[in-house]
Amino acid sequence: MENTVKRHRQTQGKAQSITTAATSTTATSPDVGVEEGNSEMWNNFSNRFRQVQSVLDRNRLLIQQVNENHQSRTNDNMVQNVGLIQELNGNISEVVSLYSDLSTNFSAMFRQGNQDETNNQRRR
Repeated sequence: MENTVKRHRQTQGKAQSITTAATSTTATSPDVGVEEGNSEMWNNFSNRFRQVQSVLDRNRLLIQQVNENHQSRTNDNMVQNVGLIQELNGNISEVVSLYSDLSTNFSAMFRQGNQDETNNQRRR
């Protein structure tokens, strides 16, 4: 439980630092078009991390409920665990998908950044 709380705080800190980095990066960027694109992109990353954290928080609650049901050993609670575990499985798939999207978007951002830098060097 303590490790989960630590990870939750670390994840919140990372999402906030990404948002802060996006703000400071866009505030000093000389190109307004790039600035708006970076800001939108960082906001997208931040929103995705919030979605991931929300699903992970839900999973934590589901796991607690599954454990309580298991400890009670009543038939109804054991049957309820089947649905809870299925929801957990679906949530894990959702987290994988969100992280996959993040990875793809992050890679695209750096490819675009490299292309922009190359184009800027050619103009000079």
